[in-house]
Amino acid sequence: MPRVLIIAQENEQLKHLCSTLKQHGFTCVFAYRPSDVFSKVAELAPDLLIVTLDSHLRNAEALELARRLKLEKRLFVVALVTRKALVGEDISPDIDDFIVEPHDPDELLLRMRRVLHKARQTESTEVIKHGDLVIDPAKCEVTIKSVPIELTFKEYELLKYLACHKGRVFTRDALLNKVWGYDYYGGDRTVDVHIRRLRSKIEAHSNQTYIETMRNIGYRFKA
Repeated sequence: MPRVLIIAQENEQLKHLCSTLKQHGFTCVFAYRPSDVFSKVAELAPDLLIVTLDSHLRNAEALELARRLKLEKRLFVVALVTRKALVGEDISPDIDDFIVEPHDPDELLLRMRRVLHKARQTESTEVIKHGDLVIDPAKCEVTIKSVPIELTFKEYELLKYLACHKGRVFTRDALLNKVWGYDYYGGDRTVDVHIRRLRSKIEAHSNQTYIETMRNIGYRFKA
């Protein structure tokens, strides 16, 4: 039975959404204050987080909590977004999927199942090795010469995806679709930024080049 934590104050709309989730076999609980959120995470061990984001998208406390939990617990995040929040804003790369108000329970269920399916696909326990670089999906850890490399969730997902397809060239759009999801609103510059950060972190511990730039095309993990 999938377990869902909603980081928001209860209201009638969210109660209706939660009731629908329970009817479809989900365990659903609310928490809003940071202390309550971390307590519920320890108690429930959720599979998925739901956050509500308003017009103050960048500074939303709920988003900061979700981002921290995503990094520490490797949880996936679905956002309930107001239309006002979309004006002039990019959806945070820490969000795995989102729906815009009015929040249809059936659409939410569909998107949650898609995200959970993606989560199950990333649960392979096979260790990926390339020279001194080791990716351990079971522990969500990356090491080079046995030294742990601190990566954000998307940096980790991007590195793992490229490493699982050594030698294959991916366009920026393809990486956005595979790692961020088809509904990601940000531009392909997001990929460039994450690649640059990845390189600075992993190549600082090794003289080897792992990720190659294919001019006018995209990127590939060196075969």
